Amino acid sequence: MTDVFISYARSTERHAVRVAEALREAGFGVWRDDELPAHRNFTRVIEERLAAAKAVVVIWSSDAAQSEWVQSEADRARRDKKLVQVRVDKTPLPMPFDRLQCVDLCDWAGGCEDHEWSKVVAGVSDLTGDAAMTPPLAAPTAMVGASIAVMPFSNLSNDPEQQYFVEGMAEEIVAALARFRSLHVIAASATLMARGRPLTPQEAARELGVGYLLEGSVRKSGARVRITVHLVDAASGTELWSERFEDDTGDVFALQDKVAERVAGVAENAVQDADHGKAATRATQDLSSYDLYLRSLYLFRASRRRELLESVDLLERAIAGDPDYAAALAHACVNLRQIVDHGWTDDPDGARAKALGYAERALRLAPNDHSVLAMVAASLPGIEGYMDRALTLIDRATALNPASGFAWLISGSIRLRAGEPDTAAIHLERAMQLDPLSSMNGYMRMYLASARFQQRRFSEALALFRTTTYRMPVSYAILASLHGHLGQAAQARQALAELEALEAGSVEKFADIWFPRPEYRALLLGGIAAALAPAAAPG
Repeated sequence: MTDVFISYARSTERHAVRVAEALREAGFGVWRDDELPAHRNFTRVIEERLAAAKAVVVIWSSDAAQSEWVQSEADRARRDKKLVQVRVDKTPLPMPFDRLQCVDLCDWAGGCEDHEWSKVVAGVSDLTGDAAMTPPLAAPTAMVGASIAVMPFSNLSNDPEQQYFVEGMAEEIVAALARFRSLHVIAASATLMARGRPLTPQEAARELGVGYLLEGSVRKSGARVRITVHLVDAASGTELWSERFEDDTGDVFALQDKVAERVAGVAENAVQDADHGKAATRATQDLSSYDLYLRSLYLFRASRRRELLESVDLLERAIAGDPDYAAALAHACVNLRQIVDHGWTDDPDGARAKALGYAERALRLAPNDHSVLAMVAASLPGIEGYMDRALTLIDRATALNPASGFAWLISGSIRLRAGEPDTAAIHLERAMQLDPLSSMNGYMRMYLASARFQQRRFSEALALFRTTTYRMPVSYAILASLHGHLGQAAQARQALAELEALEAGSVEKFADIWFPRPEYRALLLGGIAAALAPAAAPG
């Protein structure tokens, strides 16, 4: 039995081929009409394959919307509750398919780690009952943190014909929430309906891979409508927020927009506040130490001598207030590593010894805390001088929490320092998918720019640097070399001037620390040399 039947218009065959290849790569059996046997009636073969498939992926386009064949196949799939819809252009879907969830693949380049594509794989997996075979370095299916599923809304009206309004309201809320980049949003209607059984909030969240659920009900009577929504923490079943909206239906679309925007704004804040609260309660019970820790984080991001020395002082005061504060111990290690790397101490051996002492204490106190492991791993290459233990710790951190953008960020940075830019780029891309908006995302793009530089993808590297103001001192050395390779001598000299102003060490020192492999060291220094070479006299 074939897992997936693909329905499409002939003009979008290249899209169908790409979808089929990506599904096969994910481990599904796929059939499309290029496999029609020459000796049989093609209509009968299509009917057999359509009936036997566990999931039907319909690729909507302008031609598909006009095709009786595609509409017939889509209608049968909808009737059999095995429809997965994608669109490859902006043509409106025909009725009644415009009332169902449809994944937007208009900008999809064929990558298996693309966020929109992951929705297709998840839908097919739900219908076939089989998990896709995830590539070793693919983003995890399950989401944590600010991830939310909009559940099917209940129709409390006496008139079952009002179901279209109820479903439309849920879809408008999904669309509004999706505009907030800090939220991972999925529409749960199709996936849960396919299971055909009631689920508790905890079960639904576990199967959908989210941390929060948005539930709702709609009661429409005459010209009045009442909409009630609830945001639920799926792990505990606790209601975080609820609100009731009531208005007339003179302008249905305006009402839908009003409710959707209100829900989106409140839900984003409620989800993030709940996540921050959970994070805050785990580290320490000493509020003074916690305050010092937060202040140190703010200073650390400056990556300058004065701020880092002050950050270390704050962390040592936090540790004095709570000697078992593992996060503060681990972050002190990272601060001290930066200080040693950049020569911002008159006693580097003493700073290394202190940092190693903090590292060992942090690991004893929190051996299974992925963030502590990641911070200690980030510090070890600079304070211990070896890479093996750092790699072991960061691999353990990502295994403990594969949905932590922070852990994948640190993994990418360590891989860069180990001379593995290809692996670093994959890990940093995963980090960016998991954490698209926080301040950490700026660091992710900075490190990914460095990886692209080492991959000799200079234009991409420069574009990434331009998207973030986050700069470690080594970034200016890489920027200078990058401009040199691109023939931009003035910009290269400006980057070198900014590096010199930081008093953070020479380009040669950064080459020793961050570019251990000879070919990457030569790449860095070669770009600098090109930028500083005298301009040729006009001939």
